[in-house]
Amino acid sequence: MLEYDSEEAFPIESDHFDHGDVWLIPLKMLDDDARAIHLGAVAELAVEAGQREFVGDPLRMMLISLEEESRFPYVIESGGVAVGVLTLQSGAATLAGWPDDESVWLLRGFLIDSKSQGRGLGTLAARAASEEAHKLTSRLGGGQAGVVLSVNERNPAGLAAYTKAGFMDTGRYLGGNAGPQRTMYKAFA
Repeated sequence: MLEYDSEEAFPIESDHFDHGDVWLIPLKMLDDDARAIHLGAVAELAVEAGQREFVGDPLRMMLISLEEESRFPYVIESGGVAVGVLTLQSGAATLAGWPDDESVWLLRGFLIDSKSQGRGLGTLAARAASEEAHKLTSRLGGGQAGVVLSVNERNPAGLAAYTKAGFMDTGRYLGGNAGPQRTMYKAFA
């Protein structure tokens, strides 16, 4: 596990990271009031009925991530509005079918709100997550070389978004709760 000291890991004046039309808001960097506001927005996020089996409850995912040292939860914003969430986690890559836990970050709990889907925000957010993971590696000294995730084979929109974001399909993974997954990897530039 990586040690996380918020004042050392991120400059205090840098509480979000711009990636074009998408901003990643790191929940662990916010004061209690700002975090509560963002979590309120997360509670309003929803996914289509057919996507529920692929993603969990966004608020629950963020609350769990805030409690675990190895997880770094982010609210995805576009146009000043929360449009999704994601978490970067160290030491857990085998959960996505990767051969070891330490060489890459795990991108998990990633979803885009149903009202914001179809605008390319998933692709932008996946790219931003990879860039952010690279920054975390530099700040925390973890030595990771990239980001891995798993996406359900019955989730063509997710597969397409990750591919457009530069993730490469590295093979089938049968460990997912909702059926066969594709393990996808993106090396840091």
